Amino acid sequence: MSSGAGKTVCVTGASGYIASWLVKQLLLCGYTVKASVRDPNDPRKTRHLLGLEGAEGRLKLFKADLLEQGSFDSVVEGCVGVFHTASPFYHDVLDPQAELLDPAVKGTLNVLSSCAKTPSVKRVVLTSSIAAVAYNGKPRTPDVVVDENWFSDPDYCKGLKLWYVVSKTMAEDSAWKFSKEKGIDMVAINPAMVIGPLLQPTLNTSAAAILNLIKGILGHYFLSPFRHCCSHHIWR
Repeated sequence: MSSGAGKTVCVTGASGYIASWLVKQLLLCGYTVKASVRDPNDPRKTRHLLGLEGAEGRLKLFKADLLEQGSFDSVVEGCVGVFHTASPFYHDVLDPQAELLDPAVKGTLNVLSSCAKTPSVKRVVLTSSIAAVAYNGKPRTPDVVVDENWFSDPDYCKGLKLWYVVSKTMAEDSAWKFSKEKGIDMVAINPAMVIGPLLQPTLNTSAAAILNLIKGILGHYFLSPFRHCCSHHIWR
């Protein structure tokens, strides 16, 4: 990984699983990191970040709301790169629109809107998901090649009540359209279920899925090693 000395980047949803590791790796590379969290004063969400090597001098926490337009303006200001990881991830929902779809889609567009207003931003890396490409009703046999032309079908997924899949699909689709319209250099990373040690003290949805595999509750899952996932974000 190239040196980030003297450069500032932004990580949204920094207390999450992938984001926490991103913050750690970026700090180790020498970057100054502006990290958004829902509540900077909640030690359950921030203590592990503030304890990272390099955090004392190069990690700055910001409060930001995915649904509040302009909330990320100050977070991306002065950044050369933005890693947008913030998006709710859980399966049991009562109101899919409010709990998953709005935060994913509107949140992504709000972050990109802030980036479009910030000349220093050279690239945006969107943390998408295999969920955005693999659920369209087509066969996924060993001979099938899944490439950048594959996208999940929101209508198909709505019929199966796969609301998280719908949220990631719609968010990535909206992001591509907006970034092309505004001339934003954006790439998307589409990992499967990310596996690896936890930095944060709470058990999130992806980590809970690994526990369910161990317990035999789940029979199989598509997995991505956390080191590969994080390095792909930074190398992009």
